[in-house]
Amino acid sequence: MSSDSQEIRRSILAKWHETLSKHGNLFSSDSVSGSSPPSVFVGSHNYPKVFVGPMVPPIHGDTSLLDSPEQWRGKSLEDIVNFRLNLVRGIKKIGIKETDGRYIESLQELTMSSRPIDSDLMFQKSTLSNVSLDGESAPFGPIGEIKTAKFSGSSSVKSLEKTYYDKDLKAQDAVLNLYNSGIEISKIQKCFSIGMLGQKRKLVPTKWSITATDDIICKSLTDDVLDYSLIDSHRIFSYEHLGNIFTVVLFPHRWVYEMIEAWYSDGVLGFGSDYEDARGIDHPPAIAGAYFAAKLGVLEYLKEKKIQAGVVILREIRPEYAIPVGVWQVREGVREAMNQTPIIADDFEHALSLASNKMSISKSEWLLHGNIVDLIRQKTISDFF
Repeated sequence: MSSDSQEIRRSILAKWHETLSKHGNLFSSDSVSGSSPPSVFVGSHNYPKVFVGPMVPPIHGDTSLLDSPEQWRGKSLEDIVNFRLNLVRGIKKIGIKETDGRYIESLQELTMSSRPIDSDLMFQKSTLSNVSLDGESAPFGPIGEIKTAKFSGSSSVKSLEKTYYDKDLKAQDAVLNLYNSGIEISKIQKCFSIGMLGQKRKLVPTKWSITATDDIICKSLTDDVLDYSLIDSHRIFSYEHLGNIFTVVLFPHRWVYEMIEAWYSDGVLGFGSDYEDARGIDHPPAIAGAYFAAKLGVLEYLKEKKIQAGVVILREIRPEYAIPVGVWQVREGVREAMNQTPIIADDFEHALSLASNKMSISKSEWLLHGNIVDLIRQKTISDFF
């Protein structure tokens, strides 16, 4: 990474730190009244007793955009961070198996709503001004411990309500039913997190529910894709947003999948990757939730086209991506890449060359930190017939 790039990154970080610091002082109150998008959040700290509550902006009206990642494609990083910093998070400490109390039931009703919910929260004391940032969940603004919470005006989505009351349905079947009925993944994740799905219901930290939901859907899509005929060409798709460049290579091969990420840190180029064959992955991926989010985006394409392929996804995280906004941007970035017109390559090597040409990192560096080439060179059962 050049000294110029390092200076650009430092400048970007300084700007964001100033923005976040200013925002932290904008809202400090012992109450908030507004329309929840609707939105709930379950923390992971202190598990199995976790902090649970709604997220409410000090705004009334249609606030759905503030917590709907599927609507954020095309928005700038600044737009998205500003959406999220408006959300004030109310919290109560609840055991993960305590899903039958009135407080959790009210949050479940909020989660099922088809529209923003008028919400009034009173806090034990004025909200803390710290802003939450992690790699899996979208950020949000100030936090306050709830004294009282009132919600009004909910209108349930019928498919969510039906699934909520079906306590004989396994959690993975509930996730797939909702996905196949057209419910947005971000909405399914919230239902999973707030203990609305499955036979043995419990609260699931939001960042865990995001990955679990993606993984459940991926397994189902992979089962379908394994029945399809192989793709007949080498295709390269690419898309850039929010300081991330995604390049997807599809090639004629029984399902194998690898994702390689590259990022810049303190002037050093870092890499992370993981991969699977048709048997799936049997361990937590080295690149965490991004692995499943990206896989979901490309599997949706393969199922729609009724084709099977080997897949390599390259993700370059540029210095401009200074504030993490959640793993949703990987899923939506790959989805958008698959909507582009692909470039057709002559063979696999040519495809990798074209893919790396769209990035600042060389083909040899990508290959050095991946395993897919070795994997596809191994003999498969079909080689013996």
